[in-house]
Amino acid sequence: MTDAPAPARLRVAPSPTGDPHVGTAYMALFDKAWAARTGGAFVLRIEDTDQARLVEGSEQQIYDTLDWLGLTPDEGPQQGGPYAPYRQSERLDTYRPHVDQLVADGHAYYCWCSGERLKQMREQQQAAKADVIGYDRLCLGKTREERAALPGFSETPVVRMLIPDDVQLTFDDLVNGETAAPRPDDQVILKADGFPTYHLAVVVDDHLMGITHVVRGQEWISSTPKHQLLYSWLGWEVPQFAHMPLLRNTDKSKISKRKNPAARLTWFREQGYLPEALLNFLMLLGYPPVREDDEVQGFEEFVANFDWAKVNPAGPIFDLDKLNWLNGAYLRKMTADELAGRIEGYWAEQGDQPLDARGRELLEGAAPLIQERLVTLSEAKDKLAFLFAEDESIVADEAAVAKLPDNATQVLDESIGVLESLSFFDAETIQSALRAKLVDDLGIKPKFAFGPARVAITGTNVSPPLFESMELLGHDSCLARLKRFRESL
Repeated sequence: MTDAPAPARLRVAPSPTGDPHVGTAYMALFDKAWAARTGGAFVLRIEDTDQARLVEGSEQQIYDTLDWLGLTPDEGPQQGGPYAPYRQSERLDTYRPHVDQLVADGHAYYCWCSGERLKQMREQQQAAKADVIGYDRLCLGKTREERAALPGFSETPVVRMLIPDDVQLTFDDLVNGETAAPRPDDQVILKADGFPTYHLAVVVDDHLMGITHVVRGQEWISSTPKHQLLYSWLGWEVPQFAHMPLLRNTDKSKISKRKNPAARLTWFREQGYLPEALLNFLMLLGYPPVREDDEVQGFEEFVANFDWAKVNPAGPIFDLDKLNWLNGAYLRKMTADELAGRIEGYWAEQGDQPLDARGRELLEGAAPLIQERLVTLSEAKDKLAFLFAEDESIVADEAAVAKLPDNATQVLDESIGVLESLSFFDAETIQSALRAKLVDDLGIKPKFAFGPARVAITGTNVSPPLFESMELLGHDSCLARLKRFRESL
């Protein structure tokens, strides 16, 4: 019998420097899954030490998108927790003592090199095709006065790690097994403005917050030897690392917000994707489906079956066609009331006016008409626009009019006459009456018989089921539209 895993503490630590990246949700998914699987905790930490790159509103977007996806943390700036504060800019006093300790122990040193001097150094190394590109340790072992006597001096120093010759470059990774990383140079751990760099802050915070598992992208593999050194120097236990494969576009390039709008988490909400479908999609990017014959799965199933050994280390392709299929599958599983509620909620998020009682009745009746072909919630507006429009605002599409049969005016006259005689105005009655007159009596083929009415009612020749739509609109609106269109011909 295998022992149950110990309660794990995992964190996602995004920087509020713009729209949240879909990779944040991808990491958070695995963080929360393992925390839930072990009865541990999922932590959100805001890493905002790079003050120059902060974007107003970005932090709130991080909270909103994680909540939307159902990846709400157990601890964080909003929830609080035993290791608060969870925002790095509020923890600055935490880092300096550890920097001072590293300097005192000979593991770090002050560097007064100016930015211009460092730029020239890199250019010279590149021009000479040096084997190692990195800091040349000009400041190592020098006092301030000794360094000030040399060119390229800056008044305010940074602090650098002193990477030993025997630095360990391999580590055991939960996803990739034994992993090798390149040799690091003397990384800056404290900037001139007194803020720690990512490398120091992440190690200090992960230790102080009791983080047991660090889940991050494979681009951070090269940083792991630096972090292992810091843990060792400070006398702390090293957490387990899980470096997840990078999400890739269909051309195998790394997905980025600059080149692909789908890299932005907010984009999915704007486009009308369902959070449960996006979460399911992210699960499948890095992990096999729980059931081989069914890719539609919930988060609870994912958690119950989660095993690090099953994570695929290969870079998954971010295939929006797959997401569209999943989103459609979730939409079709909903009841009509649920779908109408999701559509109405989406419209409200997009800034549309709230529906009145009549509008809500129309939407609830129309939702089943478009459900089978709906891919995203954003498509509902165009498909249903004719239902919510004023009768006199319907303008027939020129291409649709051009496709009507030569006898369209006769068909419309007959249709108007039939509908005026109806005392019941439900879909079945409408269809039976029009078919009897146009198809049976006049011998018009069905595909031509109902086309003029469709264009008159909806403004186009492609629409939700016609007769059900007419029932929803009602007798007066349908006649008004038919007569108006007939006059336009």
